Amino acid sequence: MAELRPIDPPFVALGPSGIAIRTSLKGLTPEDERVLRLAGAHLGSLASKDFKRRCADGLEHSAQTWAERKRDLTQESSSRWAGSITKATHDQWALARRAQLAHIHSLQAGIRTIAHRLSLPMGEKGTKGAPGGYRTRQEWFAKTRRLHMLKDRLDAQRADREAGHVRVARGGRRLLNARHHLDAAQLTEHEWRQRWEAARWFLKADGESGKRFGNETIRVTPEGEVSLKLPAPLVALANAGHGRYVLAARVSFHHRGDQWADRVAANRAVAYCIHYDVERGRWYLTASWTIPPVKIIPLADARRDGLIAVDTNADHLAAWRLDEHGNPCGEPRRFVYDLSGTTGHRDAQVRHALTRLLHWAERHGLAIAVEDLDFGAEKTREKHGRRKRFRNLISGMPVSRLRARLVSMAAELGITIIAVDPAYTSRWGAEHWQRPLTSKTRKATRHDAAAVAIGRRALGHRIRRRTAPPPHHQSDGAGHRTAQAGHDARGRKGTRPRLPGPRTGCVPPDAERTRATSASTTVRDAPVAQDWDQTSLLLTD
Repeated sequence: MAELRPIDPPFVALGPSGIAIRTSLKGLTPEDERVLRLAGAHLGSLASKDFKRRCADGLEHSAQTWAERKRDLTQESSSRWAGSITKATHDQWALARRAQLAHIHSLQAGIRTIAHRLSLPMGEKGTKGAPGGYRTRQEWFAKTRRLHMLKDRLDAQRADREAGHVRVARGGRRLLNARHHLDAAQLTEHEWRQRWEAARWFLKADGESGKRFGNETIRVTPEGEVSLKLPAPLVALANAGHGRYVLAARVSFHHRGDQWADRVAANRAVAYCIHYDVERGRWYLTASWTIPPVKIIPLADARRDGLIAVDTNADHLAAWRLDEHGNPCGEPRRFVYDLSGTTGHRDAQVRHALTRLLHWAERHGLAIAVEDLDFGAEKTREKHGRRKRFRNLISGMPVSRLRARLVSMAAELGITIIAVDPAYTSRWGAEHWQRPLTSKTRKATRHDAAAVAIGRRALGHRIRRRTAPPPHHQSDGAGHRTAQAGHDARGRKGTRPRLPGPRTGCVPPDAERTRATSASTTVRDAPVAQDWDQTSLLLTD
């Protein structure tokens, strides 16, 4: 039997650390669009050159090399544009390093799995914790070749990491590869070129506290006037003083507009990004700023009155309300979403499902318990072999998007999110809860049972239900029932207290008084001290 991995304790998830809002730039003149394109292309060219220099520096990067790069960029743009470009370069390099490390871990996991399966005899069946041997000699031979290929890739990645080399395509590697497969991407060369150039433009400016309206490079006034500081080679195109260009469009933020207006009026830092959507032919302006961390409540307070447990699936959220003792209350709920179609449609579906879930939790004033899912090590072909449908299933689950949106939306409503270790919740939930929760009028699914398991773990209880009552005369003849308290719970064991009244259900209510008035001729043994659970009872069969 495979050993169970250690289970991490539940914890209260931190709230969002920043806010981003977006609006469209409507009413731009042809001259406005020409200036934005020229500025974006020029700054994008500088960003590409700066990123190339940063990659060449590798691990030898220092504050001195950073200052040299910034001085060179300042001559062709401005000091603030140079600061924004170098900061974006460092963020991109750090992201590439994290992705490189994740790729190394994925290669190591694949090598371990293949090596283990190659060491087993052909046709040997696997267990729940480990896969078995390969089925045929052809498959065994193919996997030996793949093992050598993965080892070569791992050596190359380790060498790059030790040397500080990263490989990044500004504009996106997926769009870059689409250039060689225009028919499959359903694009013409001209359409692809437009998307590629727009993706490589750079029109981002970091905010500065104390400066006018919180940003000197891209400035948005409370009245909605948008202006930007032109780079040095484009100063001749300025239509306002100090080398600035004022757009004809006027913007307004409908979502969080009051918060944005308060920051702008107080000259607090606001970062802006101008983006062009080639498919829609629209320009957008995104404003973002940091916020202090949301104050979270202690875990004990979050689960005092129970909670709502949620099991995340590929097409729906299975939720069930639990009381403070871990007992399911009411009926299970299901919030369905459809992840087919465009990115906007998928995002809207996820947002709608989370909105209904949060409104339900807000009505009852309860916290929400979710799994801390991460399928990074579960999507490899070596992990699940021929199970392509299952790999596609877990790959399509919007885990990171659900988690980010749930945390940010819950913070606005003041709802606490409790993150739970997902280990064995589906398996143990189906084993201990699916059948007891099924009745003539309700058919509990495996996902509903998993939600109960998640909630019980978030509440600090065991997932396992207590056993059924003793088989004969429902008393102590066959021992006590299994308790839900842990082994290290204080006060779990002690002498069973003497309860007044009858001990079994087969004795009439007035039997105790009748016995007291008559002389007993039966010699009874003294009560023996037994284990007694003093916690609340659970739902039984």
